Amino acid sequence: MEIRVQHLGDAKFEASARGHRVICDQPPANGGADSGMTPPEFLLVSLGTCAGYYAAQYLKTRGLPAEGLEIRVAAEKALQPARLASFRIEVLVPPLEPLHEAGVLRAVKACLVHNTLINAPLVETVVHTTQAEPVVTSGA
Repeated sequence: MEIRVQHLGDAKFEASARGHRVICDQPPANGGADSGMTPPEFLLVSLGTCAGYYAAQYLKTRGLPAEGLEIRVAAEKALQPARLASFRIEVLVPPLEPLHEAGVLRAVKACLVHNTLINAPLVETVVHTTQAEPVVTSGA
């Protein structure tokens, strides 16, 4: 899985994957034009849509109604280091028996993004410079 992010100027970026594109920007107070969601908002979107997918699949496979399914995700910021320190996922579903409420909860907790956040992944960061021609030096 891979995405590509290109800088469009100021605080605006375009992210693309599999032919799909989204714009990421900052509010004016952060030097942007507010033409797209911020990176932390995209993280919440990722968590919420993943949770929603797993909930919808649970309901679908059991022949239960998914109309009105809604996911709300909120996060609290923390400092030192700057990060999102806590998340809250609320799943709104049509009335269900307690057995299926518990099943939806288990399904949401199986979401790939949820599991990634609760089991901290290794993040490798590499910086490359771009050059028209590679610099070749000879050993002396």
